[in-house]
Amino acid sequence: MSAEPVDALRMETVRCCICGTGDAVSVGTGEDFEYESSPDTFVSVRCRRCDLVYLNPRPTLEELDRIYPPHYHAYQFTAAKFGLAFRVRSRLEARRLLSYAKGLRQGARILDIGCGDGFHLDLLKRFGDPSWDLVGVDVSEKAVSVARQRGLTVHHGRIGEAGLPAASFDLILLIATIEHVDDPAGVIEAAARLLKPQGRAVIVTDNTDSIDFRIARRRHWGGYHFPRHWNLFNARSMDLLATRAGMRVVNIETSVTPVNWVYTIHNWLADHHAPSWLVNRFGLASPVSLGVFTVLDTVLTAFGRGGLLRATLAKAA
Repeated sequence: MSAEPVDALRMETVRCCICGTGDAVSVGTGEDFEYESSPDTFVSVRCRRCDLVYLNPRPTLEELDRIYPPHYHAYQFTAAKFGLAFRVRSRLEARRLLSYAKGLRQGARILDIGCGDGFHLDLLKRFGDPSWDLVGVDVSEKAVSVARQRGLTVHHGRIGEAGLPAASFDLILLIATIEHVDDPAGVIEAAARLLKPQGRAVIVTDNTDSIDFRIARRRHWGGYHFPRHWNLFNARSMDLLATRAGMRVVNIETSVTPVNWVYTIHNWLADHHAPSWLVNRFGLASPVSLGVFTVLDTVLTAFGRGGLLRATLAKAA
């Protein structure tokens, strides 16, 4: 019996995180076109019952440090590294964050689960009410260190291990987080425990009912982010997830993102061994391509087909 290649990731077979069944059909395969963390080919499947798209098999938790390398973009998204794209995204995200926080009282407490390097918390600190109490939590020690250097209060570890008091937050954010976790229902249940009775949670994640998913789902869709996006949602599967976790959906709509379009092209080029100078024209530091696809996704969002899904949740009655 031959030995397993050293570079292969340790993988595990999983079931749908909503209904718990394995009744799923393959919708796409691909490699880690962005960080080349391993030579593995990954498979995304769609649950026939819930519409959830999930990675199966997926890397084990012991492989997180490998699939999220030290130079992973969310660990240090700064103007120095991303230039104009950082400045434009900061303005757009600040506007969105303030809309999520609309109506919060003075002294309100806001928690960002999966805060990374504190990008969103820092925007709230700069543009929001100075009386707001801002808290974050993230599993990456490197990201937490960067966030703390920004003067932010950020806990290292999983949300259930952070020791935060129950019913203590007015607003909880999960921005580009839920697709990365192994137990989305458990994370939302933890958020529900931390919310005040009239509090709300806002989840922002990739939308599998988007046009770009339909076009590129077989291999190159940017939202797969192989092998880091483990669970991907549409409006139906998000509603089912919220119900399972003891929350209710107040509102679901789509919003604009150029990122999946840009990385779809990046992945196609990388897969076809295009020269690196061309591949690198399509990424988070590429203001031209990001700008072009922002316009396109803005039009699609007007028809409810934007690249991001945004769900506002409240505690179930």
